[in-house]
Amino acid sequence: MNVSVNLYSNKEGELNSFLSKFYNTNLEIESHLKWNKTYKNPIEIAEIIGIFIDNIDDFLITMWICLDKNLYINVTEKNGDNIIKYLYERFPY
Repeated sequence: MNVSVNLYSNKEGELNSFLSKFYNTNLEIESHLKWNKTYKNPIEIAEIIGIFIDNIDDFLITMWICLDKNLYINVTEKNGDNIIKYLYERFPY
């Protein structure tokens, strides 16, 4: 099962700054206002969710994740920790 992480921003360069910090390298992403990555292992998205929540006040970015086909969840400061816990409960491998 594949899951996806979708990042959006209205501020030019914001996604590049966030992702460069996350990957610890300077990235030049094709679309400067949206970014999408698909993961084969759902647990892999826990890390980027955690980094997003830790830096939510530093970047003008929204995050949406897709765990099931056509069902998107907006990740916020209030639900981020619960989503990570849910990932480990639902996908315990």
